[in-house]
Amino acid sequence: MHDDTWEPPRILLAVDLVILTLRGGRLHLLLVRRGIEPFVGRAALPGGFLADEREDILSAARRELREEAGLTDIPHLEQLGTYGEPDRDPRGRVVSVAHLAVVPRLPEPVAGTDAAAAEWTPVDDVLAERVPLAFDHLRIVAEGVERARSKLEHTGLATAFCPEVFTLTELQQVYEAVWGTPLDPRNFYRKVQGTKGFVIPAGPPRSTGTGRPARVYRAGPRRDLYPPMIRTVPTTAAGGGKR
Repeated sequence: MHDDTWEPPRILLAVDLVILTLRGGRLHLLLVRRGIEPFVGRAALPGGFLADEREDILSAARRELREEAGLTDIPHLEQLGTYGEPDRDPRGRVVSVAHLAVVPRLPEPVAGTDAAAAEWTPVDDVLAERVPLAFDHLRIVAEGVERARSKLEHTGLATAFCPEVFTLTELQQVYEAVWGTPLDPRNFYRKVQGTKGFVIPAGPPRSTGTGRPARVYRAGPRRDLYPPMIRTVPTTAAGGGKR
């Protein structure tokens, strides 16, 4: 039987942004400091509600990134996931569409609107919960970082974080920073050179000051890597597990 008194629940639509870059050889995440309740003073992902019923989701994501952090030069935002647990926001039923970008050489953010501050924060500090986050943003960050790590397995994204001409050691340092684990140089070099079109020679070897000159490369034409650069996940102590 149809109930004429039934009304659909009021659901608010929002966006959140996981913006990652490398700074000082470490993977960093863009965070803002909330200037309003709830969670005033707490670190959070940049984001917010759609401006009105006519604003599309991607436009809202770019607007929030511009307003809260002053960043306008993000070439591509990919949709990460939708987060809609009933109690994720104390203001009511809020569904958020999260977006991800992994971009080299981003500038310092500039806080605006309801963000009291904006800054780059090392990802390992966030994942270790040394930087408490508002809402369910820790979960969103963890899933965004895992997506970024997977992208380095299957695409040539890592070369974007290197100079135009680079050594395999410099490329390895990008993988180590994003994956958060040291790599064996010989295994890494073998994987890179076994992935056709990933990198190509770029001239005579470069002197490193010690030892033999290092061969130099530039990004190759291949964007989808096959075979992929599969991570080796470190084993944990007995009784432990992957967290």
